[in-house]
Amino acid sequence: MDEEDRVQISETLRLGLVLAIVGGYLDAYTYLCRGGVFANAETGNMVLLGINLASGEWMKALKYLLPVVAFFCGILLAERIRTCFRKKEQQGFHWRHAVLLIEIGVLALVSFMPMGGRWDMVVNWSVGFVCALQVESFRKVRGRAYATTMCTGNLRSGTELLSRYLETKEKKLLIHSLRYYAVIALFILGASVSVHISPLLGQYSPLVACGGLLVAFLMMLRTSKV
Repeated sequence: MDEEDRVQISETLRLGLVLAIVGGYLDAYTYLCRGGVFANAETGNMVLLGINLASGEWMKALKYLLPVVAFFCGILLAERIRTCFRKKEQQGFHWRHAVLLIEIGVLALVSFMPMGGRWDMVVNWSVGFVCALQVESFRKVRGRAYATTMCTGNLRSGTELLSRYLETKEKKLLIHSLRYYAVIALFILGASVSVHISPLLGQYSPLVACGGLLVAFLMMLRTSKV
C-alpha cells in the first residue's frame, strides 16, 4: 500500500495541492477583480482596523471589521459542522464533505454578484468566509500543520525543516520540507492561473474555484479513509 494511502484523504498531499491552487486563485481574483483586496487572510484588515480606530475613522474601521467578522463566522461554522457530524457520521461521507459543499455554494452565489461598489465588499467578505471554512477544516498534510489559503506559516515550517535537514541529514525532514514548498508552489500557480482567467470571466471567475473544490470533494468521496 502506498504511504499516501495510509492517511486520511483530508491529510494527503494531493488534496492539499488541489486546495492550495483554489486558495491562490481566489486571493488573486479578489485582488484583480474586487477592489485590490487580499481576502484570504485577515492580518492586514486587523492592522487597518487598528489604524482607523486610533484615527477616529469609525466608518472606515467598520469596513475592515466586517471581513474579520466574516472570517470569524467561517471558523465557527466549520467547528460546529465538525461537532455535529462527529455524532452521526456515516461511512463514505465526512464533515469535510459538507464544508466543501458550502464553499462551492457560496462561491457559486457570489459569481452572480455584479462587479464594483458595495458588491465587491460583499464578495470579499464571502471569499473570506469560504477561506476560513477551508483553513479550519483542512489543517494538516501528513500529520503536520499547513494552510491552503495563506503561505506565511507554510514558508516558516518548510524552511525550519530544511534547516534541520541540513544539520542532521535526516531524509524525512527534507521530504516534509518539500511538501510545504509544493503547497506554496501550487498556491502561486493558482494565483497565476487567475491572472489569465479572471480578466476573461470577470465576476464569474469563482466558478473555476468551484470546479477545483468539486475535484477535492470527489477525491474525498471516492475513499472511505476519511
